[in-house]
Amino acid sequence: SPAFLNVNNLINVVRQISFIGIVAMGMTMVIITTGIDLSPGSVIALVSVIAASYAHPGEYPLFVPLAIGMAIGAAAGFINGAISAKGKIPPFIATLGMMTAARGLSLLYSDGRPIGNLSESFMFIGKGTVTGIPFPILIFIVMGIISHIMLSQMRFGKYTYAIGGNEQAARICGIPVDRYKIMIFTYAGLLAGIAGLMLTARISAGQPSLGLMYELDAIAAAVIGGTSLNGGIGTIPGTMIGALIIGVLNNGLDLMNVSSYWQQILKGAIIVAAVLLDSRKNKKA
Repeated sequence: SPAFLNVNNLINVVRQISFIGIVAMGMTMVIITTGIDLSPGSVIALVSVIAASYAHPGEYPLFVPLAIGMAIGAAAGFINGAISAKGKIPPFIATLGMMTAARGLSLLYSDGRPIGNLSESFMFIGKGTVTGIPFPILIFIVMGIISHIMLSQMRFGKYTYAIGGNEQAARICGIPVDRYKIMIFTYAGLLAGIAGLMLTARISAGQPSLGLMYELDAIAAAVIGGTSLNGGIGTIPGTMIGALIIGVLNNGLDLMNVSSYWQQILKGAIIVAAVLLDSRKNKKA
């Protein structure tokens, strides 16, 4: 399609994947430790409705809804991590519970209705531009750099890989595994909170239905970007590229007028193919 290489279209693709991409960064860290997080979509919805209720014009300074949104995301992640690490409950079950509870809380808080009338300063987070670059893209890049440094240059990252490579060996080496698992889930929750704020600002309303299926797209971006579901392998740049591949695929299929039903089928096939390739690579290793 001649419209694909249009500058505005390419910028739009990156803007659309910035929300999923930020969630996928946290998902990558969780998966590296052989965990999984099913709650980001519901956490996004909870952050959306609560932050929106504090973002009305003239009521509170901008930092109030931003701080509340990030705190809710981090708190949800902390609870996931604590239940999984201290309660010795598989992350799949712990985050499944959070997924259900957070969605229910968002519906309860908003009475099932969207919360609108947001301030211009808040909506800038999702709609604004800086020197022609959409603000969500800038946040995506900044969080990507921060997450990459954390994972590749800091003790946090070294311990994350160690836990995913061999948790028992990590414990024997003196790594406080439970503490770092909680930290990893907390950071993943924080990133989900940031994505929730961005999406709320983008659509100009707090929506209790926001974030549906985001956790699956985040897992897909991480896996396509080279993160191994067996743990111990994964990078933030790879995940960002994985998110971009999904965005380009969706955009290209839209421009070709391919049915959304077929798009879901193709995306599922790509995810399965990526996991099969990863599995074969691990067997050879």
